[in-house]
Amino acid sequence: MRVVDKELQRHAGLDRRLVEAAKPIKVLSHLAWPARAYHEFVRAWKAGCPGLPAVENPKLDFAENARELRDIADACDASHPVGRYVRDTAESYVTAARMLESAGTPDFTRFSAELYGRPGDGFGVAGLTNLDAAQHFIHASQELTAHSSRRDEDVRLTPESVAETLRRQVAPFFKGHPYEVTVEADLASRAAAGARRLRLRGHTSFHPADIGQLLQHEAFVHSATMLNGREQPHLKSLGLGAPRTTMTQEGLATFAELITTTIDLSRLRRIALRVEAIYLDAGQNLDDSYHSTMRVFRGGDTRGRVVFTRDVIYVQGLVFTHTFLRKAIEAGRVDYPSFLFAGRMTWGDLLALAPFFHSGFLAGPLHQPEWAANRLCLAANLTWSVFANRIHLGDIRLDDFLHGPP
Repeated sequence: MRVVDKELQRHAGLDRRLVEAAKPIKVLSHLAWPARAYHEFVRAWKAGCPGLPAVENPKLDFAENARELRDIADACDASHPVGRYVRDTAESYVTAARMLESAGTPDFTRFSAELYGRPGDGFGVAGLTNLDAAQHFIHASQELTAHSSRRDEDVRLTPESVAETLRRQVAPFFKGHPYEVTVEADLASRAAAGARRLRLRGHTSFHPADIGQLLQHEAFVHSATMLNGREQPHLKSLGLGAPRTTMTQEGLATFAELITTTIDLSRLRRIALRVEAIYLDAGQNLDDSYHSTMRVFRGGDTRGRVVFTRDVIYVQGLVFTHTFLRKAIEAGRVDYPSFLFAGRMTWGDLLALAPFFHSGFLAGPLHQPEWAANRLCLAANLTWSVFANRIHLGDIRLDDFLHGPP
């Protein structure tokens, strides 16, 4: 039997309090638009008299939760890695609570930017912003998409048929834990993943490519990390999905699509367009355009100026996850990709908490996709990526290959 020292025990106790205080602070659930808003908007649009969706923002009060979370943060020893993790997570939920309480006001955007950033924020590379990165993918994909053979209207799958296919594919992955795939008519988002359930929006058509993306992104990352976090012996907050972990989570989930070749240009372009917030005139259909715009204005003001900035994290999260994993392999930390699946955490959390995986205070993941579990194959892919990144494409022209290697 492992002996847990007193500081770890104390912070584990604070973590248990954190879980109870943070449970009601569910960002996406509280900000979701009702399905009727979509049907009313589309009906008016097609009738030639479009109007802004009439959605009432929630009136929420998390004063008691915020007080408890502040007390927890104050009680943490920030010089201790676990204490710092618990403190940062508690503070993240305090900001989320204040954001939700401010829905529809300019403060909502201010708190949203604290949690997720803004399109104009720096990208970690001098002079590069989130918007710059998004525009790179938008412009690079524009011509390729025009010549793509994929047409969503050519192949339409019902939510029920997609759900049945996903049920067969997730069953062996979550062996030992019950997991459902359901269809819900009133779901605002296209899909939503929890620890034990993946929900699909009804009255929506899907493309065959969506199946692999939903499987890798929603089930094998979002559901797996949440379930693995809940199964942790000491830090149950790893099963919550604190707002501060969103960039890492979405980056990991999008990287999963990339490494398994389930992402396509349409999907990559859609993710990038969320940052730029330009939709119909960029080639999306009415359904995608509405729901992408809804993601920006949920909790905000459809007349403008008050917006939800969460979607800026997808492109940045993908780039940083790829970079983090490459540096981890370069440093010989082949266990780091697996550790990312042990719960909802940031890249920095993993670095700080890695010794506690080795000591047994934290448990490795019960469920992880094959690409992460197969360390040698992933290491080969990332090692090649590290070297290939040294080749400057700007110095090479395609015609240089006419007479042999350039």
